[in-house]
Amino acid sequence: MSERTRVRDYDILLTGGTIVDGTGGSPYAADLGVRDGTVAAIGDLAGASAASVIDAHARFLMPGFVDTHVHADAVLGRADVQEAMLRQGVTSVVLGQDGLSFAPASSGTVDYVARYFAAVDGTPPVELAGGCTVAGLLDFYDRRTPLNVAYLVPLGTVRHEVLGAEDRPAGEKLADLLRLVEQGLDEGAVGVSTGLEYVPGVFADLDELTALCRPAAAVDAPYVSHLRSYDGGRAPGMVEARALGQATGVPVHVSHYRGLAEPLLDHLEEAATAGVDVTFDAYPHLYGNTILAMKALPPQVQAGGVEETLRRLADPAVRAELEARWFPAAEAALGPAIFGYIAGTDYRWAEGLTLAAAGARAGLSFGELVCEVLLASDLAVGAIVPSPGGDDADLRAMIRDDRHMGCSDAIYLGGHPHPRGWGAFARFLGHHTRELGDWTWAQAAWHLAGHPARRFQLAGRGTLCEGAAADVVVVDPTLVTDLATYDHPCQLAVGVRDVLVAGEPVLTDGKLTGATPGRALRRGEPA
Repeated sequence: MSERTRVRDYDILLTGGTIVDGTGGSPYAADLGVRDGTVAAIGDLAGASAASVIDAHARFLMPGFVDTHVHADAVLGRADVQEAMLRQGVTSVVLGQDGLSFAPASSGTVDYVARYFAAVDGTPPVELAGGCTVAGLLDFYDRRTPLNVAYLVPLGTVRHEVLGAEDRPAGEKLADLLRLVEQGLDEGAVGVSTGLEYVPGVFADLDELTALCRPAAAVDAPYVSHLRSYDGGRAPGMVEARALGQATGVPVHVSHYRGLAEPLLDHLEEAATAGVDVTFDAYPHLYGNTILAMKALPPQVQAGGVEETLRRLADPAVRAELEARWFPAAEAALGPAIFGYIAGTDYRWAEGLTLAAAGARAGLSFGELVCEVLLASDLAVGAIVPSPGGDDADLRAMIRDDRHMGCSDAIYLGGHPHPRGWGAFARFLGHHTRELGDWTWAQAAWHLAGHPARRFQLAGRGTLCEGAAADVVVVDPTLVTDLATYDHPCQLAVGVRDVLVAGEPVLTDGKLTGATPGRALRRGEPA
């Protein structure tokens, strides 16, 4: 048989690398063979043939990383976003975060999310703008991008679909909320999410949340929560999350849990002692990123939706009340915050400036600046905000905890976005693993791949073993690092130049290949 007609042993062979398998086990030297989208063999594969060979000498072979909290719902089709993720080794994302996304929703709810969360999620793809189910959203993403997509049922979206943006109890409408949650989980969602500082999630009470967590508990899917309060970095909102876990048995996963390590870790211990299965994600930066309205305005000013909020901000009496009773404290917290995204063209010059500096340049007080920028932007303003508490030592203590898993909480919008979208995972590897030793390389693969894949029931992902999906990241452990900074946030990471998803090269020699093998990851569905 000629070489041309010979049947190859493997589609792709990665030779001479070190396997860091995502289980927490020690790294070991081995070759890895890929066939039909899965890991077909790991070991000494000398003499094997393959259609393509990747020389992995002096590099680590790691399972594709899972970004457990990212806002890419509307932008995952952008090549620059794909490149930013893949250059850090991220191959799977969990969307539907903070209780707000595009399904399950009618066109009216999608319109609301698109306006209210414009500075976070952006404009929905046209295929989703008319409304869709969770099944429809997952079908939309399947094989459309290089990255795999899992999805949480966003309870704020569910609430808006049934109750609008009003501050009122669910009451007799609770059954309608419950039906949408159950349907979303049946269609493959990997959990449910809340954003309890955002509208309308802020208006949900404990009874409502308890009822909506029960279907997730029944299938061991986590309740993923942006807590009601992170005040001072002590996260008093954890008391409510613990109560939900105790009442329903739902696994609790805390979003972007950061601040003072001692009280935060104490909360986790208290929850575990109470029998709650609790985990969390955190990114390796001290500044956060969110919509300005949520941080700068009280919830009652935002009740009723975007139009009502804009009406109130234009009312001199409301503004006078805010100036007297709200803005002084808000200015103390948000003066150092940086404008990341401003939709209004009249104020776009302020992107990259702190609110204090922008106010001085515009000749406006803090309150005047906030109101005018929000009015000019239809509320679509994003801000990079200081940590509610804690420093680098606290951050390091948090990510060393075994319950931690990696996230970026990335927002890929605006002229001056947060650098975490371009560097969080590379920073975990370069700064926290190689330089500081917060993790071993085996622990890094567990925190970034194995642990989240198990938590979100991403079958066949998160580990490198025979039969697993061939989501493989080739990492140079001596080079991998983040280059993105607060001043220059969109610089690509280095040290990851080859990535496979479902056995197809999606990044080769640091460049996108154009392949789109990314799957919709439905809860527990085999790879």
